[in-house]
Amino acid sequence: MKNKWLVLTAFFLVVIASCKKDENRVYLEGGTAPVLSASVSSTIPLSFVNKDAQAIKLNWTNPEYQFTTGPSSQNVNYQLEIDTAGANFTNPARQTISISSDLSKSFTQAELNDILLNQLVLIPGMQHTIEMRVKSYMGTTAAMLPSNVLKFTVTPYAIPPKVDPPASGTLYVTGAATPANWQCGCGEPENLAQKFVKKSNTLYELPSIALKGGQSYLIIPVYGSWAAKYGGVGGNNSNNVDGDDFKANGSDLLSPPADGNYKITVDFQRGKFTVTKL
Repeated sequence: MKNKWLVLTAFFLVVIASCKKDENRVYLEGGTAPVLSASVSSTIPLSFVNKDAQAIKLNWTNPEYQFTTGPSSQNVNYQLEIDTAGANFTNPARQTISISSDLSKSFTQAELNDILLNQLVLIPGMQHTIEMRVKSYMGTTAAMLPSNVLKFTVTPYAIPPKVDPPASGTLYVTGAATPANWQCGCGEPENLAQKFVKKSNTLYELPSIALKGGQSYLIIPVYGSWAAKYGGVGGNNSNNVDGDDFKANGSDLLSPPADGNYKITVDFQRGKFTVTKL
């Protein structure tokens, strides 16, 4: 009987300890979605003449996250999203800016214009409608709260290309990844399969080329000449194989891992190239 009472006593002690442990747990009870406001009401001014002036200043309220123990004392993080109107912030090209603790963000006209041209890929000289919102969160993305959405009209202005386009007006791809391997100095490949189509002064496209997987290549203005070339901004073969930034006299580029037919686009305005599997 004595042993039976000892067992029962131990059981109740465990139950009581467990209840106390549950009572001591801290839970996030939520917060209030941040309220976003701006220094301009509808149209954001943009011009090359005033590129260093402020385009817009955004402010938002603290979501005041609450725990079971009271108001949170932890830092709150934010994501500012900029997207084209109607995309509902699902556009893969939308701009997302991470902000730690601050309750405001300013953009110069040059900074915002760069986002519109190079991230959202909007046409300069045309009026567009964009939307902005802020999402608050703690830790990773727990308890994420989106703000109200603000809508603005903008007309981005044209800027000099990030990378100077070729003076030759022509562009080729060469390297171990290509059918003709590295250029031989003997002129253009006979079938011109490695020559880009000039879409505009700053945009070139190679509609289809058979690339060998995991091999190096470069982009050159004149086939058979190493006087000029375009390549990666980092070390040899360190680029994102699906597309990345590039520069004049850059490093060797790495092709995608699988052999196949690909489309290559080179955008000198944005200083970016893309490689798309066909």
